[in-house]
Amino acid sequence: MAHECISVFDIFKIGVGPSSSHTLGPWRAALQFLQEMQASGRKLTDVQNVSVLLYGSLAKTGHGHGTDIAVQLGLCGDDPVTFDVNEINNKIDDIRRNNILPLGGNHNIPFIPLQHISFLYEESLPFHPNALTFLVTFGDGEQLASTYYSIGGGFVVKEGGDKGSAANQVDLPFPIDTARQLLQWCIKTGYSISELVMENEQAWRPEAATRQGVLNIWKVMRDCIYRGCHTSGELPGGLKVARRAASLNKKLLKGNTYTDYDSWIDAIRKGGNHFAYTLDWVSCFALAVNEENASFGRVVTAPTNGAAGVIPAVLQYFITFCDGYQEDKIMQFILTASEIGSIFKKRSTISAAMGGCQAEIGVSSAMAAAALTECLGGSQRQVLMAAEIAMEHHLGLTCDPIGGLVQVPCIERNTMGAIKAITASQLALQSNPELAKVSLDAVVKTMWETALDMNSKYKETSDGGLAVNIPISLPEC
Repeated sequence: MAHECISVFDIFKIGVGPSSSHTLGPWRAALQFLQEMQASGRKLTDVQNVSVLLYGSLAKTGHGHGTDIAVQLGLCGDDPVTFDVNEINNKIDDIRRNNILPLGGNHNIPFIPLQHISFLYEESLPFHPNALTFLVTFGDGEQLASTYYSIGGGFVVKEGGDKGSAANQVDLPFPIDTARQLLQWCIKTGYSISELVMENEQAWRPEAATRQGVLNIWKVMRDCIYRGCHTSGELPGGLKVARRAASLNKKLLKGNTYTDYDSWIDAIRKGGNHFAYTLDWVSCFALAVNEENASFGRVVTAPTNGAAGVIPAVLQYFITFCDGYQEDKIMQFILTASEIGSIFKKRSTISAAMGGCQAEIGVSSAMAAAALTECLGGSQRQVLMAAEIAMEHHLGLTCDPIGGLVQVPCIERNTMGAIKAITASQLALQSNPELAKVSLDAVVKTMWETALDMNSKYKETSDGGLAVNIPISLPEC
């Protein structure tokens, strides 16, 4: 049986907000399209014009998620990992003002966003709700059409191509598709979950490279938390949502300011670790990340952008209040979290357009709960139990973003997911997992069945729930 191979760097991707499936995925699809077109022997300089068709969920919430912005930046050849997020507005304004798109960065073609990007609200393709097609006409009259699916968490597959991960070619020493298989390998080898993951990662790269990459993932998360806790103002998009992390940060620190991350964390620690105080800070950390995400900031997909605040908030909680500021512990946390995310990706979904918000906040909460439990000394069974508890209490959670923006209720949901993760970890650590009635695999299966049964209006379409019950007036796009 072939096993889908997913690396820690497939689950955790550095990118740009506000959505992994509606922003990062389409951006990566555009880059992939440019690469595949050139690989086929066609030159970008032969291109006369390009049009983009957005289907289903990508169309319905595309404006709020910046899908049109993402595909333009991707067609320009810009990398979401390194592109200066402060230049996004300037670049998009230049394209709109001049009606010129620098394809691949250096071939100017006529491009009017309102004409060349079509939002097909009533059309959906069967494989996945998040579909987009690139239509190209070359100077010799030949045309090319390529369709891609943004299947959640920044993963992209091409119509007619391999629907699995591009990293499927490796031979893993410990192939894992289910929680049961993961536990069996742990029992057989004596490895912790994070140790097992590190062994598998060596099929892709040396251990030193994995370590460097994982610590860089944490650096981006850390910087995002700090930046979000020190940035005030209003979120873009027209809902007029005020950023709250900075004001909460200031209130908790009694107006004191700190110019670097380490002195800031030291000041937070000195405030104590009583329940209400730590609860406020976990919420502040989560708010900070998702306010950055909503502002087209640099974030880590974990495993999605809409749920990007849960894992950083819980990891920052562990570092700040559990004396976890050690590189080895940070490695342990992120590696463990990635394996739980991989199981959900393989056996269910991490796409809200497929499964509602249970697939995003629910999965991220399960990942964080598992990671925290291992870092606090829990057994492998307790780690899986923590993931199960966290996910069990997110089952059925809908995705109903108001105005198609990743703001309400999305940002606050990250605080709830983080708190549930910590609670699930504490429950697991105080329990005998041998007596558990529900397995992680059973919850993963239940989540998928729930996703299949869920009405499509609750799957990131803004056609139901809060999205239709809160009166809003957004500016014309």
